[in-house]
Amino acid sequence: MARSAAKLKQVIVPEGYAPSDDEKFMNPVQKEYFKIKLLTWKADIIEQTKDTVEFLQGENVSHPDPADTAVANADRQLELRTKDRLRKLIKKIDKALYRLEHGRYGYCEETGDQIGVRRLDARPIATLSIEAQEMHEHGERTRA
Repeated sequence: MARSAAKLKQVIVPEGYAPSDDEKFMNPVQKEYFKIKLLTWKADIIEQTKDTVEFLQGENVSHPDPADTAVANADRQLELRTKDRLRKLIKKIDKALYRLEHGRYGYCEETGDQIGVRRLDARPIATLSIEAQEMHEHGERTRA
């Protein structure tokens, strides 16, 4: 009973808080900070997606001038590619939220080392430490 009450305890992130290397890695305040950051990012993307859908629904792609039609179709394709990238980004955010909920957020998927709060702050969906990412990119370059 006491354990479930502890889980219900809400963590408050102080205004102006920024995670630092001077505090315990993935402490409750850091976890809440990244949760808020990820959820806010996801909400922003969903709002952008709604705007894209409204744009696509309201756009007339049939114009009297074939050049205008071609430009409208190119714009539509660009919007669709952008929407697909955003959909994939939402999946990555959802995966990051899942890792956060299950205690694996902030740890490299290859080495198990801490990713680091500065990297996570810059790229909250990061799954690899800088070192593992560099090794991964180096491997891609040598295979290409």
